[in-house]
Amino acid sequence: MLKKLLAYVRGYTWSSILTPLTVMGEVILEVFIPLYMSKIIDVGIPNADLPYVLRTGGLMVLMALGALLFGVLGARLAVYSSNGAAKNLRLALFDRIESLSFKNTDKFSTATLVTRLTNDITNVQQSYQMMIRLLARSPLMLILATIFAVRISPELSVIILCAIPLLGGAMALITKLAFPRFEAMLKKYDAMNARTQETLIAIRVVKAFVRGDYETVRFNESAAALKNAQKRAEKLFIIASPLMQISMYACIIGVIWLGGGHVLDGNLQSGSLISFITYISQILMSLMMITMAFVNFVLSSASAERICEVLDETPAINDDGAAPALTVDNGGIQFDDVCFSYADDPGNLTLSHINLSIRSGELIGILGGSGSGKTSLVQLIPRLYDVLSGSVRVAGHDVREYPVETLRESIGMVLQKNVLFSGTILDNLRWGKPDATQEEIEAACRAAAAHDFIMGFPDGYQTVLGQGGVNVSGGQKQRLCIARALLRQPKILILDDSTSAVDTATDAAIRHALRTELPDATKLIIAQRVTSIMDADRIIVMHEGAIDAVGTHETLLASNKIYQEVYHSQQKGVA
Repeated sequence: MLKKLLAYVRGYTWSSILTPLTVMGEVILEVFIPLYMSKIIDVGIPNADLPYVLRTGGLMVLMALGALLFGVLGARLAVYSSNGAAKNLRLALFDRIESLSFKNTDKFSTATLVTRLTNDITNVQQSYQMMIRLLARSPLMLILATIFAVRISPELSVIILCAIPLLGGAMALITKLAFPRFEAMLKKYDAMNARTQETLIAIRVVKAFVRGDYETVRFNESAAALKNAQKRAEKLFIIASPLMQISMYACIIGVIWLGGGHVLDGNLQSGSLISFITYISQILMSLMMITMAFVNFVLSSASAERICEVLDETPAINDDGAAPALTVDNGGIQFDDVCFSYADDPGNLTLSHINLSIRSGELIGILGGSGSGKTSLVQLIPRLYDVLSGSVRVAGHDVREYPVETLRESIGMVLQKNVLFSGTILDNLRWGKPDATQEEIEAACRAAAAHDFIMGFPDGYQTVLGQGGVNVSGGQKQRLCIARALLRQPKILILDDSTSAVDTATDAAIRHALRTELPDATKLIIAQRVTSIMDADRIIVMHEGAIDAVGTHETLLASNKIYQEVYHSQQKGVA
């Protein structure tokens, strides 16, 4: 896992190498300062040698300034390296998420993916910064300070040498016990983010039903659960600080007690004793810094596992076995004994033994109740999901033979949930064709009955849309999404209940434009209203994941019970 994540340091390798080198310079200078301080106390002051005191003091000031310079440079390089590595990692993780199929992303919630892109990578970033700085500084300080302390007094050094392994073992035990608790804490972060996301997306519903207080209570429950998980994870490390403080003061007391006797006996000079106490402080502070780094490392290890879980996810849909040169020549579609299950379970089929042939250029209506498999059927055409058995063929070739990008570029799809992005109307439309001219864009918008309302805005096509298109109506949003799909001039156009929010006259105008503007494209329209598909070349009636009937409006009205019930119930509603 560490090797995998270190690969994202590329571009920041030299700064990552220079950071511990500058830290080494800082540590070496800091370790020598107590040594020169003892010389002033033991040599300069007893001999009243002011020039010696000034020279040695000046050297100490220079070493302190040098240590400060190295420290600032090391901190700057550490921040630069960790931020750069985090940027690379975020880009790689986002790219991996973009490459995953619907089947893969169904495993992860949106909230947890956002947490992994933000909070988890921040944890790893902080850990890396500590690793190249603190874990270079503290062990070196520990080693050098211990060497200097032993040189001053091997007998007194026994005190600290006994404390080091005891403290190290205690920290290792605490770290081991804390890891699963940090994992649980991160899951609580996911739950809270999911609660927040759901509430914000549905904020209009929340306000319409005056459920703000209810949602506040639910969010408070999520926040409280996270707080409790954090307390449980971090209370183990609360022990670390007092343990370190007790050890430090116990060691200092022991050194002063025993060392004071050595000074009185003349076996140790007072300056050396003061230097020895300084080295003890450096040793124990180094241990404390190592402990802090391990705390951060434990937290980041849990985060790193979650990041690697996404990075290691293999896209269920890829170009393995595809012919790179193969292109979609027409919009003919063939379903050959297709079975499909979201769970990949033959005993839990969403679509069962679908056999269907659609000629290029046909306008096909698809009708059926909720859960009948309408959307699942059309999602197999652009390989948003793959079949469990059988095959889906486009232009005579199995869809798995096409490169995914080539296949999807030939298909225009307006999903059940209309999605617009922050930016201008023009920016959103150019998702369909990035290099589209203004004339092409306006033609597509006229076909989708969108041009007139766009020109009704003061800024026309430069009108800025809020996130998700919140400043346009549902019908306007649908028409913009249809125009975006038409701009691709696709071989196959799929409209998944995409005119439900427009009036019948506009619906009819859009269907007429589809026939005239895209005469050669195959058009599949999923609809709940019979009037939206009654003029289709053929209508597919679906029921419980299977095709119940295929025919024209007239033949189905005369022979199919499901179609008759839907038609008569809607006509009764009109009457």
